[in-house]
Amino acid sequence: MVGAGSVAEGAPHDASSSSESFDDWVRARQDALLRFATLITADSDLARDLVQDALTRMYARWSRVSRLEGPDAYARRIIVNQNVSRWRRDRRVTVVDPAEMVSTPVPGHESTISDRVTILAALARLPRDQRVAVVLRYYEDLSYQEIATLTGVREGTVRSRVSRGISSLEGDFR
Repeated sequence: MVGAGSVAEGAPHDASSSSESFDDWVRARQDALLRFATLITADSDLARDLVQDALTRMYARWSRVSRLEGPDAYARRIIVNQNVSRWRRDRRVTVVDPAEMVSTPVPGHESTISDRVTILAALARLPRDQRVAVVLRYYEDLSYQEIATLTGVREGTVRSRVSRGISSLEGDFR
């Protein structure tokens, strides 16, 4: 099997090795992409759809995408763009119970699950643009410039969205 590293170095690869490389990458990153999509959409069903769409698009372009330094950023960009496109197309608000987005509780971790539900509910109340900016900044640990590039807005706009989002979240926890 030819790994993604050797593809980036220009080693020849065939369709089966490309498929294996893609499968390995999906196994390693699918859960993180789903968590990311759930956080920016506040809708677990839509998040699954966005991740599936992103993976489908990436598979079709994997020979090029695998040569990139970070296919994760490419996947996040697809997810964000698809989320914006769906939001613009649908123009409707979906209210989701944050408890739906939390996995099955583990005995003895009730306070952790409760904290998670509280945080997810607070994120879900943020306007979409602020939620995306806050999640990219603090969950994905991206720089303001990376977020600006990913979302297609100026860095100052990203800083403003993050600041306003954090202020709103602080108000929820006072």
